[in-house]
Amino acid sequence: MFNPSREQVRQFFIEAWSKYRQKQLLSPLENMAVNLVQQHPEYHQLLEDPDAVNQDYTVEKGQTNPFLHLSMHLAIQEQLSINQPPGIKNAYDRLVATLEPHEASHRIMEALGEVIWEAQRLNKPLDNERYIELIQRHATT
Repeated sequence: MFNPSREQVRQFFIEAWSKYRQKQLLSPLENMAVNLVQQHPEYHQLLEDPDAVNQDYTVEKGQTNPFLHLSMHLAIQEQLSINQPPGIKNAYDRLVATLEPHEASHRIMEALGEVIWEAQRLNKPLDNERYIELIQRHATT
């Protein structure tokens, strides 16, 4: 199983963005990452700074971790592409009936963050049924 370190994940996004800006050939995964970065212009300057690999982003300082945010987008795209957990594609389709796709992904991200937090807090596996339930709740609000 692929389990990159924090630095590897960050370097991946920085390098993909750099390759894109230099008009170099991108792998399919790099292309997906660049498409996500393009949807987040607020991260462009940060991704052009190689020292960003070592920066800390804390909630206490009111910061969003851009690498975590982009990684969650990437994970959600992968989940949707294989409909795993089962039902996520249907729940996403219900969201995009009323929201832009990017905003729908952000709603899924909220649900994903919640079930990850719960799993960590309770020291249990991720609850896929709860995850889908939270996404569907967003589709009805």
